Amino acid sequence: MPAANEALHQVESALNDILLGKPDRVRLALTCLLANGHLLIEDQPGVGKTTLAHALAAAMNLDYRRVQFTSDLLPGDVLGVSVFAQGSGEFRFHPGPIFTQVLLADEINRAPPKTQSALLEAMEERQASVEGATRPLPEPFFVIATQNPEEQVGTHPLPESQMDRFLMRIELGYPDARAERALLERGGAAPAPVAHPAPDAIVTPEDLQGWQSRIAQVHAEPVVLDYLQDLIQTSRDRARFVHGLSPRAGLGLLRAARAYAFLDGRDYVTPDDLADVLPAVAGHRVRAREPDTPARTVERLLECVPVR
Repeated sequence: MPAANEALHQVESALNDILLGKPDRVRLALTCLLANGHLLIEDQPGVGKTTLAHALAAAMNLDYRRVQFTSDLLPGDVLGVSVFAQGSGEFRFHPGPIFTQVLLADEINRAPPKTQSALLEAMEERQASVEGATRPLPEPFFVIATQNPEEQVGTHPLPESQMDRFLMRIELGYPDARAERALLERGGAAPAPVAHPAPDAIVTPEDLQGWQSRIAQVHAEPVVLDYLQDLIQTSRDRARFVHGLSPRAGLGLLRAARAYAFLDGRDYVTPDDLADVLPAVAGHRVRAREPDTPARTVERLLECVPVR
C-alpha cells in the first residue's frame, strides 16, 4: 500500500500541475480509473476535458486514442471495418480507435444514437462485436467521454442505458481566479503553447492493473455497508425520487468508494468515502421528483440518510 500510494500521489500531483485548480476532479478521475469504470465529463467546451484525458493516459503510460464524435460518424468509424485485400483475396479487419487502452470519445452527444450505442458492448463487456466476430479489447480499457450541455446546438441526449455505463460523471467548471491567472501566464510564455501538455510516464499499465485487482481487498465494515444500503434504498423512495440506484449502480458506488480509499492510502472504507464519491456516481442516475440540479438531488439524498 505505501508504494502504491506514493506512485499514485506522483500521478495525482502531475495531473494537478496540468489541470490547474481542480484537485477534487483530478482525484475523482483517478478514482474512476482505479475502480475500472468509465468516466463522463460534461461541461462547456474549452475547460480542460481533453487535457485531463490526455494527461491521465500519459502519466499511466497507456495507449491513447481520440475520436471526435460528429453527426456523420458511423459505428464502423469507431469499431473498425473489414477491407478486401486483393493480394490475398481475403477480407482483413482494420481495428478502429476503440482498440486502445484509453479512448477519448470527444463530444459524444454530437453523434447519432446508433453510433453512441456502438460503445455499449465495449464499455460493459470489454469486447467489440464487428461483422459477426467478437474481439477482446486491450487491458486496461478506460473510456473517457466528454459531453456538451444539452442546450447547445446539435446534441443528441444520451439514453439512460448509455449513461449507466459510466461509473462516474463529473463537471470541471471554470477555474478560479488564481488558477486562471496561472493558466494565462503559462499560455503567454510562448507564441504557440502546446494545446494539451502531457506529463512523463510515471507508472506502467501493469502497475495500474495490479492496483485495480487490489481494490476489491479494501475492507468495508458492516456499518459502512449498512450506510450504503440505506442510500440505495432511500434513492428508490418514489415519494422523493423518480429514478433510484440500481443494484449495478450500488456495486459501482462501493467499488468507487474502495478505490477512493485506496487512493488515500487506506485499506478500509469509511462513510465519508461513500459521501465523497456519491455525487459523481449518483448524479446522473438519481432523479428527484421535484426538478432540481444533479448536485442538489444528491445533497437531498445525503440529507435523508444519516450516518449510523
